[in-house]
Amino acid sequence: MAKRATTLGGGGPVKRAITLGGGGPAAGLHIGALEAFAAAGITFDVWALSCIGAWVGIVYNQFDDDEDRAKQTYQFFKNGVFRDDESYERFPINTVFGPDWRANMKALSKFVTDSDNYKDFVWDPYRMVDSFQESMSLLLNRMKDSDGKKKYDKLDEGDINGWILNHGMAPNPLIRYLTSMMYLSNVTGLSRINYPNSEFMKRIKFENLSDKKKGGKEGEEKEKKKPFIFHNAWNLDKQELALFSNRPMRDRFYQGPIDASTLCACSALPFIEETVKIDGDTYCEGALVDTVNFESLIDEEDPDEIWVMRIVDAKQVRKPDNLHDALANLCQLFAATVGEDDVKLFKYHVQYDKPAPGKKPWTGTVVEIHVPAGINFKWNHSNLDKGRTLGRKAAEEAIAAYQARDKRAFAENEKVRFINERKDDKKGRHIDRERLAIAIAEAKGTRDQKRWLERMESWVDAGSGKEVESDETGKYPIGAIPFPDFALRVPQVKAIYDRLGAPASRLEQL
Repeated sequence: MAKRATTLGGGGPVKRAITLGGGGPAAGLHIGALEAFAAAGITFDVWALSCIGAWVGIVYNQFDDDEDRAKQTYQFFKNGVFRDDESYERFPINTVFGPDWRANMKALSKFVTDSDNYKDFVWDPYRMVDSFQESMSLLLNRMKDSDGKKKYDKLDEGDINGWILNHGMAPNPLIRYLTSMMYLSNVTGLSRINYPNSEFMKRIKFENLSDKKKGGKEGEEKEKKKPFIFHNAWNLDKQELALFSNRPMRDRFYQGPIDASTLCACSALPFIEETVKIDGDTYCEGALVDTVNFESLIDEEDPDEIWVMRIVDAKQVRKPDNLHDALANLCQLFAATVGEDDVKLFKYHVQYDKPAPGKKPWTGTVVEIHVPAGINFKWNHSNLDKGRTLGRKAAEEAIAAYQARDKRAFAENEKVRFINERKDDKKGRHIDRERLAIAIAEAKGTRDQKRWLERMESWVDAGSGKEVESDETGKYPIGAIPFPDFALRVPQVKAIYDRLGAPASRLEQL
């Protein structure tokens, strides 16, 4: 089987693709990673995007190559989406998640003037009597017996709350009316961002995503080719995935060009944002179903390399302190698990599945950019800045792994090459390597964290702790484990590591 060539940097024989997944307030990770790629001279011919990844990828690609695109993308999100820390402290909503007041008032007016909504607004004595009887039954069944030996059985808090809901609120006509007004009016989301003619959306020059003529010497014009860019959305009417791109696609799910409405549909997370109408069909976020579009990416473009950038991980989801945290967890936990499963399934299929009749097996390279655990789900400037720093560092680690692995040719039995895989994923645990380096240095009684940080990519013998090397196929000897796993087996190191990690979320509040 012929192997594909791999070279570092753009403009070579390699056709390189990148996938930018969803994750909302973790967008800074994408921006930082793109900054690192630009610094290393790595460019991408194909961009497969979803949710916030589509926003970052499209904003980034609207700028010219000779401009600092990552910096301008950062400024777009800082000035137009994320809120300053001081105001976010007491107003934890980003700057674009505003309710559609006109539509809300229209829905309210329609509900209030609809006579059908008043049919239940009557005083029904029998319903009240039924509720009273059930309440008395609940009380009397818990009183002492006639012999006086059985004491009163205290109601559980769940029983009390259930009584309030079902016998205090549900039978009350006014509460029923107000509840139905809240849940049954024609409002499909807490916010709306699909305003194609707004000043915010006009800041994205969608026409710049297309190939264009650029002036050359002596008035000559030469074509400036843009990378192939596509994003997804979910068609609620047809119950299928839809793809939108800056060039026509062969894919059967292709619906049309990228514009303001398709981009808003791409990130219209149900309940959080209103659905989006496009050519008569209703759309919502596509990342609910497919976060990375691997199948369409390979079938459409057949790249030599795919760089995978997910920005949310289940390890980032923390115990909520309030409704803001709980809502963020609801959004991000599914994105983390669906995205992770998509990557695992893709890696399995390209290794073991037989190609469809008439198709060749894909034999390229997959490079993973690991998700840092230090990010949170706040739409404030400090989180954007932190994500940018962590994303740049994560991409630099992936680039270093890519450069190291790129020096050797494919092994004879190596069908697909995987670079920068996270070994501890198999154990279901993410290890914060910086924190571990600090823990080892503290346990050793030194301040030399760099020495231990440099060893995090190495593997050691599980018994002796001596560093071991992989063979030509990239496999390590039996009994070898990653150095981070070995280090955490030392009780003193693990105790310090856990201590350093436990108060991390609290330290941010100081």
